[in-house]
Amino acid sequence: MTVTASELLAVQGSRQLRDDTTVFAGVGVPLLAAALAQQRHAPKLTMVIEGGIIGPRIKPGRLPISTNEMRAAYRAQMLPGITDTFLFAQRGFLDYGFMGGAQIDQHGNVNTSVLGPDYWKPKVRLPGTGGANDIASLCKEVIILTAHEKRRFVARVDFVTSPAWLDGGDSRRRAGLPFGGVSRVVTTLGVFGFDPETRRMRLDALHPGVTREQVREQTGFPLLEAPEISVTEPPTADELAMLRALDPERRFLG
Repeated sequence: MTVTASELLAVQGSRQLRDDTTVFAGVGVPLLAAALAQQRHAPKLTMVIEGGIIGPRIKPGRLPISTNEMRAAYRAQMLPGITDTFLFAQRGFLDYGFMGGAQIDQHGNVNTSVLGPDYWKPKVRLPGTGGANDIASLCKEVIILTAHEKRRFVARVDFVTSPAWLDGGDSRRRAGLPFGGVSRVVTTLGVFGFDPETRRMRLDALHPGVTREQVREQTGFPLLEAPEISVTEPPTADELAMLRALDPERRFLG
């Protein structure tokens, strides 16, 4: 069975979510992952979308392409203002934040602002933060979904758009962020966590057919490894069928 990189990310990402929790999900693969979890194993999962939408049920075949369109609000429980959405996170109501990024470093910090050492004259100017900084700073737990490429996985991001563990250790707390942080990074090669003391990225699981050497080749810094590295279960036919029904035009699934 052929599975695209986006399908793999969406399925593996959906498995990270638990029932009776809240998730701040961005449009695209994170929203697909949240919607799939809601349909399969987490019916009481409450999705929160940046445009000011609480508790929608994504309708198959009507996948929103923006946080500010009414397809994102299908059967929503609340439609507060966008500032209220972030206030819910600030008050500790959001369990998970789901996000991606152009660069991620060994401490989980994410860059979606600029590529290159000079912020004012960058090699590439990226879309910016949107709500990503708020998600990374205020959600109880952040999960990153991203393709695994060496150019993305760097020792230190060119710009910290969304803070994770900053310089490692207790630097997040010392910077005034007493809770939260990136707990897992789900990529096209495996699943990664962080050492509880150093907060350096750690390989926890490989996807079927992927080797440790492949992961090292596509990572721009030395990775820690869990004492026992597991192998994830591949996407099932049922998971793929439900996922593809959500995005039949393959706007995000590739």
